[in-house]
Amino acid sequence: MDNVFFQSFLMISDVKTIVFLAVLAVLFYLIHVLYHKKHMDFAAVVMIGTGMGLVLGLAIQVVAGFPDAPLDVTFVKETTTWFDMVGNGFINLIKMIVVPLVMVSIMQVIINMQQGKTMGLLVKRTIAVTMGMVAIAAVIGVAVGMILGVGQGASLVEDGTATAKEITPVATTIKNLIPGNIVGAMVDSNIIGLVIFSAFLGLAIWWINYESKEAAKPLYDLINAAHKAMINMALLILDYMPWAVTALLANTIAQRGLASIIEVGKFIAALYLAVAIQFVIQLILLTVHGLNPMVYLKKCYAAMLMAFTSRSSVGCLPMTIETLTKKLGVDSGTASFVAGFGTTAGMQGCAGVFPSLLIIYVCNVTGTPIDITMIVMTIFVVTIGSLGIAGIPGTATMAASVGLSGVGMGAQFAMVSPILAIDPIIDMPRTMLNVTGSLTNALVVDKHMGSLDEKAYNDMSLNKLESKKK
Repeated sequence: MDNVFFQSFLMISDVKTIVFLAVLAVLFYLIHVLYHKKHMDFAAVVMIGTGMGLVLGLAIQVVAGFPDAPLDVTFVKETTTWFDMVGNGFINLIKMIVVPLVMVSIMQVIINMQQGKTMGLLVKRTIAVTMGMVAIAAVIGVAVGMILGVGQGASLVEDGTATAKEITPVATTIKNLIPGNIVGAMVDSNIIGLVIFSAFLGLAIWWINYESKEAAKPLYDLINAAHKAMINMALLILDYMPWAVTALLANTIAQRGLASIIEVGKFIAALYLAVAIQFVIQLILLTVHGLNPMVYLKKCYAAMLMAFTSRSSVGCLPMTIETLTKKLGVDSGTASFVAGFGTTAGMQGCAGVFPSLLIIYVCNVTGTPIDITMIVMTIFVVTIGSLGIAGIPGTATMAASVGLSGVGMGAQFAMVSPILAIDPIIDMPRTMLNVTGSLTNALVVDKHMGSLDEKAYNDMSLNKLESKKK
């Protein structure tokens, strides 16, 4: 196989390449059997795929003899090229739907706002509390990332050099976020600009409905149907995650060796620490508003456990609302609106802590200076960008893309593949923080609205929900 066709075009010139590609095919078939034949839980299959990728990557390293420069070994270079097609092909699919998903999600949230005397006040306070808590989550992510130095010592892009971002005035930066051309904003991945455009368009359509429901109905039907279609499209793409994480993790370890495991281990530890800190802040927020955090913990434990294991904010929504209304004394309208809003916007775990921590990771990997401009921009972009992330398993990767694009580092998105490869491990605490965020936000908003039943909140006899026979 010593010719250009096999070596440069087909990238299969070594017997070991064929063997490891065959092994990957067998593992893929095994995942197919577990997922589609045995109907094993999605999270469990992703965890199995992660383990398979770990073992496969280590096997390649063993056969290669743990080289200092793995990509100088022919079969490693060829094998990882094919693995990259699967793993980063999946990443490209996710990046492909970020723009339409964000735009449709923002419009869908706005047009479905109910009309009423207290609706305006509820909306304002919900947005203020939700965005405020996401901003705090972003600050925690940045702080923990900088203190622990996530990404430091990792392999750098190309020769390891990176040019410093040009320092521009804050006023100019904010002005540049407003798109002068919506098509240009799509091409340039100006996510914040798209959020602004979508918000104004959503408000304009909501205004039409306020004046004439008949005139607005076709637009409402179109946007609601488009939102369902985009969620379904996201689910279709994310359905391939078990296969993708196998290839991503195997590719990462094969190319970068055991050091990559240690590097990712630091990120896992940093994320769990940041989530724990943000969770404590949520409890402090409840305490400040005169609510006993111990009562909250006892009554919300089941919802938290479900969120941790299911890894789906949307999947937990019915239980979240039931916990708020039946256990915690929150008004049903407040519970439905705040919790529903929280499954699409302002998720403190997936769209707050995680993307900000990831931006610090990429900055350290590329050698980009983390100055005050980058810190402020990260917090601002992550907070605003959290408005359009759907609450389904795996969409934190979309939040990562939004955040990196917003700070001008979208081209480095492929560098987060080691993190995406261990997504199930870090998605569990992220999702739990999303749900606890919705719970605490609803309690605080309802307290400000004056409709919180504090007697019901403190009544421990309401801790057990009545089972519903079907």
